[in-house]
Amino acid sequence: MNDRNPYGIDVNTANVARIYDYMLGGKDNFAADRAAAEEILKAFPESREGVRLNREFLGNVVRHLAAEAGVRQFLDIGAGLPTQKNVHEVAHEVNPEARTVYVDNDPVVCVHGRALLASTPTVAMVEGDLRAPEEIWDGAARTGLLVPGEPVAVLMVALLHFLDDPYAEVAKVRELMAPGSFLVITHLSMAERRAKDTDAVKDVYSRANSGVVPRTPEEIRRFFGDFELLDNKRFIAPNALERMSVLGAAGVGRKP
Repeated sequence: MNDRNPYGIDVNTANVARIYDYMLGGKDNFAADRAAAEEILKAFPESREGVRLNREFLGNVVRHLAAEAGVRQFLDIGAGLPTQKNVHEVAHEVNPEARTVYVDNDPVVCVHGRALLASTPTVAMVEGDLRAPEEIWDGAARTGLLVPGEPVAVLMVALLHFLDDPYAEVAKVRELMAPGSFLVITHLSMAERRAKDTDAVKDVYSRANSGVVPRTPEEIRRFFGDFELLDNKRFIAPNALERMSVLGAAGVGRKP
């Protein structure tokens, strides 16, 4: 992306979606995003692999849910910029009629996303914020692609650690989901042995468009409420899970 200022974008403040894009090898980022990402990589050299594995985990989960669990609709909250192997693309490999609604609270991301996704009738992008979960739900339903009474896979991938205290909002989303639905979460974690490195990452994000709140594995599990957790070994190699445990945690829960 050209570093001149297009459409009023703040190119001088690092943006979490564009940092993620840079880590994945994308081109939708600016110098400030690249500088922030390099600072993160100094603290956690594993970060680039972690971002790649996060994407691999997401793809494997979506494929499993579409193929094995019969999920036909996906709600991706905090989707960020469309990138490689998007949710709808993976789902369509299994079921070409699978429906996907992407949600982001950044209006620039939404404009960009709508332009990229305009030619795909089973996909929509809506502006929304997890801090208003019912508005997200209503907006997704208005697209005609989310049928509230049917099981849905709700994705909160690399999202919740950007919010101070989102437990009530996630609980509301769980309440709105039909029985047989799935909640998918990936989240930055805290490991005592890397506390200084974690503090360095928090400092980088404090200068970006959003701060970051790493949580313990126990705190992350609380987001699933009474949902039944699936075995992560279905979706990612156990040695990768162990290797990345200092960086993050992931889970898939099924609503009874």
